[in-house]
Amino acid sequence: MAELDTSGGGKHKGGKVRSKKASTRVDLTAMVDLAFLLITFFMLTTTLSKPKAMDLTMPDKDEQTKDQMPMAASRSMTLLLGANNKVEWFIGEPGKSQPTTEGFGKNGLRKTLIEKGREIQQSTGKFMFVLIKPSDKSNYKNVVDTIDEMNITGVQSYAIVDITPPELELLKRDGNY
Repeated sequence: MAELDTSGGGKHKGGKVRSKKASTRVDLTAMVDLAFLLITFFMLTTTLSKPKAMDLTMPDKDEQTKDQMPMAASRSMTLLLGANNKVEWFIGEPGKSQPTTEGFGKNGLRKTLIEKGREIQQSTGKFMFVLIKPSDKSNYKNVVDTIDEMNITGVQSYAIVDITPPELELLKRDGNY
């Protein structure tokens, strides 16, 4: 049993004569029990932070060429991730359409994905396919932000693929490499 003793201490010889204090005894058992009950209650009722991870399906290295389906260039959008948090995009094949440079965020890439996805849906009647091509000057945050934008805008199909030399030249030409 826990207790708190507030007695005046031992007897001292000499000095003033003081009146004898009564010993106060406080039982702390109930407070210790209450403290453990509160700790247990808050431990059991709080929710632990769950890790936020996105499922990403990657194809097998051996079967990459077997199950490729043809895709019309008119409904494919290519995102080239460059340096300084810039993304360069174009519809179709590289060199046939002029690329546009934008930043990330709701007024940048998100707005473009929504508008172009709507345009392609209306003109072809099919969904837009997005190719994400990070350069070696882009950072990991840009890739994650791009995948987040795919989920926010509801893009149904997208792929992360290697950047080609002509696309790398586009980035260098526009100062995004």
